[in-house]
Amino acid sequence: MKNFILILSTIAISLAISCKDTDKKEIPSQMDQVMAVHDEVMPKMSTIGRLISKIDEEMQATDSTEVLLKAQADLKTANSAMMAWMKGFGNRFESDEIMKGKALSKEKQRFLNEEEKKVIALRDQMNSSIENAEALLK
Repeated sequence: MKNFILILSTIAISLAISCKDTDKKEIPSQMDQVMAVHDEVMPKMSTIGRLISKIDEEMQATDSTEVLLKAQADLKTANSAMMAWMKGFGNRFESDEIMKGKALSKEKQRFLNEEEKKVIALRDQMNSSIENAEALLK
């Protein structure tokens, strides 16, 4: 009888462990994905500021400034676009929707779809302006 209980207990524990889905990874929500893009590009704001200053220095050292002015304008536009996106995004969503996964209404889901497209375009704009400026300053 003791062996039977031991075997049954072992089987029950084995089943419980095997049924536990430890390999299952939580799929990020669309909001999480949008915020991940934001978190990816946000640190690049300091890079943009640094590059704007370097371009200022370079323009003082050379007469050929047209290309540098365009690169600097692109950086400033990307910087402004990021600030505008963050403000607009913050105006459209509550903190619980952003940070805690609060369910979105149909209208807010539509907003999130729009914001996802905007933040991806913003990421591309920022990366492009940074790459261009860095290439000019080499």
